[in-house]
Amino acid sequence: MPSARSRRHEDDDLDEVDVDEPDSDDDEEDEEPAPRRRGHAPPRRTRRRPHRPPVRAWRASDEDEEEEEEEGPAGGPQPLPWRKKPVFWRARDSLFFEPLVALAVIVVLLVSLFAYTQNWPPVYVVESNSMQHGPSDHIGLINAGDLVLAQKVPFSSITTYMVGLSTGYSTYGEYGDVVLYWPNGQGGTPIIHRAIVYLEWDPAGFYNATIPAGLACGPQPDPVWSYSITAGGTPMCQSTHLDGFLHLYHVGWNSTNITINLTPSVAPATLGDHSGLLTMGDNNSIPDQTRPISSLVEPGWVIGVARGMIPWFGAVKLLLDGNAGNVPGESWELMGLTIVGAIAVAFGIHYALRTEGIETPLRRREDEEAAAEAEAEGEPEESPAHRWWPHLRRHDEEDEEDEDQEVRRRRTRPPPTTGRGRRGRPIPHVRRYARPKKRRDSDDEL
Repeated sequence: MPSARSRRHEDDDLDEVDVDEPDSDDDEEDEEPAPRRRGHAPPRRTRRRPHRPPVRAWRASDEDEEEEEEEGPAGGPQPLPWRKKPVFWRARDSLFFEPLVALAVIVVLLVSLFAYTQNWPPVYVVESNSMQHGPSDHIGLINAGDLVLAQKVPFSSITTYMVGLSTGYSTYGEYGDVVLYWPNGQGGTPIIHRAIVYLEWDPAGFYNATIPAGLACGPQPDPVWSYSITAGGTPMCQSTHLDGFLHLYHVGWNSTNITINLTPSVAPATLGDHSGLLTMGDNNSIPDQTRPISSLVEPGWVIGVARGMIPWFGAVKLLLDGNAGNVPGESWELMGLTIVGAIAVAFGIHYALRTEGIETPLRRREDEEAAAEAEAEGEPEESPAHRWWPHLRRHDEEDEEDEDQEVRRRRTRPPPTTGRGRRGRPIPHVRRYARPKKRRDSDDEL
């Protein structure tokens, strides 16, 4: 009996897609089925599924971006609102700006002090009150806790108290120079005292005193100095071949009388058998050579001459060493006031530099354009404090909502369906054909 032949279409709902560029996923055209023999099952049709490329994300084309860009007030393109505004580097915005400036100031200060004093270290701390004029602090005088600059000078240029008395030369409240020297030239803690008189040693066993002529001496009324063979002998005006007693009257701020024993049996042991300076502190009553602290100060023992000072700040070292009791009470108060004033000046300089700006030309141009734009729109110019601390700037809630809506709209913008960009894949054009009608079994019956 003849059997009815029927054919069922497997691909009933396939759509045909036509794109601009060749695609391996095109639908195959329907072919007429080959006649099959009677009694044999129709061959099973297999379909090869090609490998599909990964889906690429949509992105706006260059034409869309060019349409969104607008001309700025300066004629250049204005950045889109969701793009981050470029920031140019400024030295003052760095975290290391203030420390580096402070370090540079310290280095410049030390180099300047070394160039001035020709000594290293250039400053020394006064640790005792031997140079004070009383128990309290006096500005301009040498007090405990002060930093004294020791300038290296020729030994012949040092002015003693006796020479300064005749010429009127004075430093730190008294006549003559204040010298810093190593006691007996052996190092240790340097001594800072005033040079009183220069004594020249003669190998014959006597001394010569360098005392200017014209000073009242001996039996003259109100003498400044005198010489006697014995301690209570007749005063004379002899300054050479001294082997007795040298008397100095009304020395220093407390008007102290000094007697120096120059006899050959005592003087070489205390003064030394060499020439040098006789020194004494302004607040002392006897010279250093009779205490004894040191013999006559030779030229090689002198560190330098006091030529300037930084008051009070050496008290910090004495506090750390446990000798804060030597510092006058007024020094602590004045040092505190000085620190407060220095901080205020530092902040003033800091704000001045930040206001004027240490910046690149690009950043300065950007600030000028922003100020001009704000002035043109009638908005108040941004204060310098807002540029220093942007996180303290007060934002308006309405502006924040507008910005959020703009960013959200840009992110959710649908991709374009027409056009062809200059970069990227071409935009496909999809053409949909009508679906073929389903065939029934009755249509295939013979």
